[in-house]
Amino acid sequence: MVQKLVFIVSFFLILFSGACSPPNKSDITPANRNGIKPDEILIGSSLALGGHAGYLGTQMLQGAMSYIKYINEKGGIHNRKIKLIALDDRYNPTQCLYNTQKLIMESRVFALFCYVGTPTTVRIIPLVNEAKIPLVGMFTGANRLRQPVNRYLINIRASYYQETQAAVDLIVKKRHLDKVAVFYQYDEYGFDGLRGTEIALKKYGLIPVAKGSYIRGTLDVEAGLEKIIRSDAQAVVMIGTYDSCAKFINLARERNFSPLFHNVSFVGSKELARRLGPNGEGVIVTQVVPPPNFNHRSKPLPGVKEYISLLKKYYPDSKPSFVGLEGYLNARILAEGLERAGRDITREKFIRAIESIHHYDLGIQNPLSFGKNDYQGLDNVYYTMIKNGELVLIK
Repeated sequence: MVQKLVFIVSFFLILFSGACSPPNKSDITPANRNGIKPDEILIGSSLALGGHAGYLGTQMLQGAMSYIKYINEKGGIHNRKIKLIALDDRYNPTQCLYNTQKLIMESRVFALFCYVGTPTTVRIIPLVNEAKIPLVGMFTGANRLRQPVNRYLINIRASYYQETQAAVDLIVKKRHLDKVAVFYQYDEYGFDGLRGTEIALKKYGLIPVAKGSYIRGTLDVEAGLEKIIRSDAQAVVMIGTYDSCAKFINLARERNFSPLFHNVSFVGSKELARRLGPNGEGVIVTQVVPPPNFNHRSKPLPGVKEYISLLKKYYPDSKPSFVGLEGYLNARILAEGLERAGRDITREKFIRAIESIHHYDLGIQNPLSFGKNDYQGLDNVYYTMIKNGELVLIK
């Protein structure tokens, strides 16, 4: 049962079919100070807190809020506390667009933060550009959020192209398998992962032996599974969410079809492992943050240790997760940018502050850097494998 979150969360079940109204022209200025109050900074988020991707948004927000609560208890940033307004979009692009318009126009937030998903986040790019509002720390590796370079889209994590390149390198170069299929969600997220896999395979002179897909929000994986089984694939790169990918793998095991299953980070590896049970043994997931210390058998990195400590303090019933750690790191960068921008902060000053972050130590071994033409802070990809129900780091 998902823990009830102790922060501002609103749920909107409004069917939104009209176009968004543009922001007021007076709001579109480098000196914009919307959301900046004498003792408060308003930040807005639209993400999945319910529905079939609800685990991802909940974990992301708990990780972020763990650090935000910690900062606020210390007095905030330049004597202002961060107030996060989080709206549930249930991983629905139209609802995300509606929520974002509401955050910008009605709540008048200073910045957007911790969005979850490719189809949802890509949908709001025109609105972000028009409002000239920074969007920090998205739980997606989509190329459209990286190319062309956009100074309002501040990515922390590695891209799906980097993850799928790592996946193909492991499959082809390290495991010596050359019959690779792709199972993907039929939307912007899945297309991005499919394209990344095709680019990576091309470097080895290969193409996918089969492509199977499913519609976002459904568990209709059977047709895609049949196509891939008929291809006799030795490995399957999976670009989906935990529920659909778990069903695909469980059905494949029932059919005695057991290639190397390789998922990307958005799948939500901890929930995937839980749903797979014994069928998860040997499934690989690329990650974009180092493993949180689930079993306490190894000494955690300083940044991971702080995340675990803060999560335990503010959400004692929750367990550490890769998604939660990513949310925590996003909040670290949000806070650092707000701090560097100074008391007399504007959106333009905030973006310039982010651009000034170079070789920043997050306590995860790999330093983070931005620049005037570089709005992705981290590039590292990690391999994990499900062993006895746990995610174990592999090389």
